[in-house]
Amino acid sequence: MTETVSGLMAQIADIGRDPVRGGYSRPVHSAAETTLREWFVGAASSRGLEVETDRNGIIWAWDGDPADGAVVTGSHLDSVPGGGAFDGPLGVASALVAFDQLRDRGATGARAIAVFPEEEGSRFGIACLGSRLLSGAIAPEKALALRDPDGLTLAEVARANGLDPTRFGRDPAALRRIGTFLELHVEQGRGLVDLNQPVAIGSSILGHGRWRISIAGEGNHAGTTLMADRHDPMVAAAHVVCMVRSVASGIPDARATVGRLVPVPGGTNVIASRVDLWLDLRHPEDGLTRYLVDEIGTRARELAAEEGCTALVSEESFSPTVDFDPALRDRLSAVLPEAPVLGTGAGHDAGVLKDHVATGMLFVRNPTGVSHAPSEYVEDPDAETGAAALADCLEDLLKDTDRKH
Repeated sequence: MTETVSGLMAQIADIGRDPVRGGYSRPVHSAAETTLREWFVGAASSRGLEVETDRNGIIWAWDGDPADGAVVTGSHLDSVPGGGAFDGPLGVASALVAFDQLRDRGATGARAIAVFPEEEGSRFGIACLGSRLLSGAIAPEKALALRDPDGLTLAEVARANGLDPTRFGRDPAALRRIGTFLELHVEQGRGLVDLNQPVAIGSSILGHGRWRISIAGEGNHAGTTLMADRHDPMVAAAHVVCMVRSVASGIPDARATVGRLVPVPGGTNVIASRVDLWLDLRHPEDGLTRYLVDEIGTRARELAAEEGCTALVSEESFSPTVDFDPALRDRLSAVLPEAPVLGTGAGHDAGVLKDHVATGMLFVRNPTGVSHAPSEYVEDPDAETGAAALADCLEDLLKDTDRKH
């Protein structure tokens, strides 16, 4: 019997709830994310899918034998801190239901569900890390040296979770198995709400990146250091946060965010010796993104100097603007003629894989328009409509694999 998306989502509704932030905190290889991975393996196996975890930690569930040029769908299970319930898991649950429907329809052809680790980058700082490793977009040495907030490297965490870090890196054999990748995701905005439609087809992803700004000053005692004698990086950081907003507001379509700030050592009665803050910057024109980074870096150094501090800007990741495969987009539109075509400002594994395989996206309406927060939502009828739309698109794409095999 075909399950529903809402039924599958209910099975995982209590996993990773965050009692402090609200919503869900499911960083990669945490207890919560590991439980979700086990849930997916169980759900896929109960459907007779052949499940394997590849050398980069990506879970594959095949309906039939693995084959080159397959139709692949899927998403991720990790979350941002205090994120919503649907970002990632909706695409995984919808894929399982779509595969149920394909079997009910008697559809044939090579197909798989893929679950990518560390899509959000909330633990190791680089988004879409699994798909970047798979495609060679990041060197394994760089990835394995990344550290989480507790100082553990990806290599250490991977090894503790049964993976061999020496095998991480580009996987040509796995890439060859993907003929087309279609990712369903909750919409992270109000496009579908304003258009009164349940499902959209993705057109593009804004170019985006993450940069760390480290402001170094002089640590000292909060009670014995006169105000005139201070070189306080926290004060400089406060000015930088306000400056980021000001600079980005002057460029149409720019989005700049400082969502994380960490003082060192972080004591209440201590003047910090260093403050690290992370800049998330997005714009459809990659040249303007680079310009904004340079401008913000220059001003950050000036503001730090005014407090007797220094500032260093370092890039952690950058993804250029992505335009999804136009032929695939048009094909999806032919299958879903009522679905509008919308761009997104959010990054996805489909965007990373775009330069290697044909990729596309479907978005499901989010009535709140809010994402990366507890109020992110999808109504049950829209979730089922999204899974049916995914099944329709996959069934159409599978005709190509039948002709090839």
